[in-house]
Amino acid sequence: MNPVLVVHGGAWNIPYDLTEKHRKGCKEAVLVGWEILINGGTALDAVEAAVKSMEDNPVFDAGKGSVLNMEGEIEMDALIMDGKTLSFGAVAAVKNIKHPVSLARLVMERSKHNFIVGEGALKFARKNGVEECKTGDLIVERERKRLFEIRKEGNRIESLFQSRKDTVGAIALDSSRNIAVATSTGGIPNKFPSRVGDTPLIGCGAYADNEIGAAAATGHGEDLMKVTLAKTAIYFLKKTKNPQKAAEKVINYLERRVNGHGGIIVLDMKGRIGVAYNTPRMAYGYKTVKEEKFFV
Repeated sequence: MNPVLVVHGGAWNIPYDLTEKHRKGCKEAVLVGWEILINGGTALDAVEAAVKSMEDNPVFDAGKGSVLNMEGEIEMDALIMDGKTLSFGAVAAVKNIKHPVSLARLVMERSKHNFIVGEGALKFARKNGVEECKTGDLIVERERKRLFEIRKEGNRIESLFQSRKDTVGAIALDSSRNIAVATSTGGIPNKFPSRVGDTPLIGCGAYADNEIGAAAATGHGEDLMKVTLAKTAIYFLKKTKNPQKAAEKVINYLERRVNGHGGIIVLDMKGRIGVAYNTPRMAYGYKTVKEEKFFV
C-alpha cells in the first residue's frame, strides 16, 4: 500500500491576497507529514505532524493565529483518531498550549478518557510535561483588529467576519494500511467563552475507520454538529464506495438539511481522495507517490 496524505486549511471566503499563503501553508504541512509516511512512519504520526505545522502557521485559525473570543482570549479545540482501533483523543477550550493536537494525542494514549476540556485539559497537560506558552505567543495582530471591528460594528460586521473558518485537518493512509485523522481550530471570532464547535467532537469534525476510510470537516460548527458531518460522510463513503461522491453528497446534505456551509476531505482505504465545499474557497492539498497538488 502506497501512502497518501491529504490536508485542508479551512473553507470560507478566503481573500485573494491570502490564497497563496494558504496554499503554501497546506503544502508545508503535507511535506512534513509526508516525510514521516515515506520513511515508514505511522498515519497517526503523520497527521499529528501535519496539523502541528498548521498550528505553527499564523495564517490559519489554529494554534498561533487563532481567533479571539469575546474576552480577547484564545481557546482551542483539537481531535486525533486512529482508524485501526477507533481510539481517539480530544481537547476543547484549552489555553496556553502551543500544539493542542499533540495534547489530544496524549489524552488518547495516556489517559483512560477520550475528551478533556478547559482547566482540566491544562492540568492534564502539566501532568504529562506538555510545554505551555503565554497567550500573547499565540495572538497575531490580525485577530486583535478583527475583534476590535466586531465589537465596534456589532452583528453587521460579525456576520461578515464569522465566515472565516480556518479549521485545519489532515488524513493519512500509511504503508501498513492504517488510516488516521486529526483536526485543530481556534473556533470562531468573538465566540462566547468555552464555546466548542464541531472540531473536537468525534463524528462531527473528523472520523476514521480502517474498514471504510476517513473524513475531516471544516465550516460553521453549529451546523456541522447537527448533521454529524464527518460520520455522515463515512456513511456515504460506505454506501457509494466513491470518496468524491461521498464528499459531494454530504456537503449537499449539509446545505439542504440545515442550510449549512463548509467543506470536507475524504480518503478511502484504496487511497482515493474526495473533496467538496459550498463556500467561495477552500484551502486543501494532497500528496501521493505519483503526484502532489494544492488548491485554494
